[in-house]
Amino acid sequence: MKVLDAFLDVPGEAGTNELARRTGINASTVSRLLSTLVAGGYVEHVPESGRYRLGPHLIRLANHMMSSLDLRTLARPHLTALEQATGETATLSIAGEREAVTVDFVASRKAVASIAQVGRPSVAHATATGKVMLAFGAGATPDGRLERFTDRTLPDAKMLRREIADVQQQGWAQAVKEREVDLNAIAAPVYGANGRLAAILGVQGPAQRFGRKKREAALPLLLERAAALSAALGYNPRVP
Repeated sequence: MKVLDAFLDVPGEAGTNELARRTGINASTVSRLLSTLVAGGYVEHVPESGRYRLGPHLIRLANHMMSSLDLRTLARPHLTALEQATGETATLSIAGEREAVTVDFVASRKAVASIAQVGRPSVAHATATGKVMLAFGAGATPDGRLERFTDRTLPDAKMLRREIADVQQQGWAQAVKEREVDLNAIAAPVYGANGRLAAILGVQGPAQRFGRKKREAALPLLLERAAALSAALGYNPRVP
């Protein structure tokens, strides 16, 4: 296992001596371990260079593991933790072609709370979740005039593109009274093993209570949970 893990810090191929140095295992033992790993398809020997690289059997194992993961099951502890820490409703959404759709949530326990709905689409230009989808997903940014829901809704595509650029730079999005006059929200991307947008975590609450200071306090928690869920899905930011 140490030999396999050592490949994580190698950009491509690695030689026996390099792996021995990285693992602290003597070179002759590393050589024997590599022979076993090659026989099982976990590592490949490259005849041209005499070095080694990770083998295709690991891809099959990873794909099998990923196919068995239930996104909602993995996300549920993070949603619960966000609600407990912030006191506001935590949501999990997935990106569609034009809108992000809520697939799970943990509602705030406060008497006055923002209640999410499973299956409800998030308007791309007027919600924090939708802006994350536009910034990090594969969908196109809307053109022309945009539908107004409140006097805070972005009115046109030019302003939206500027905001999406900011979201891409900072790694998260917010919506302040943009879809509903009494609703504020923040959201962050969750990445899958392929490095693409896999889901969106969000926190939303009544505007009067979930104001700027509360959002700023909640943001590090949200980013931490989004990163942890990404890691659980197999995302490794060190791999391009």
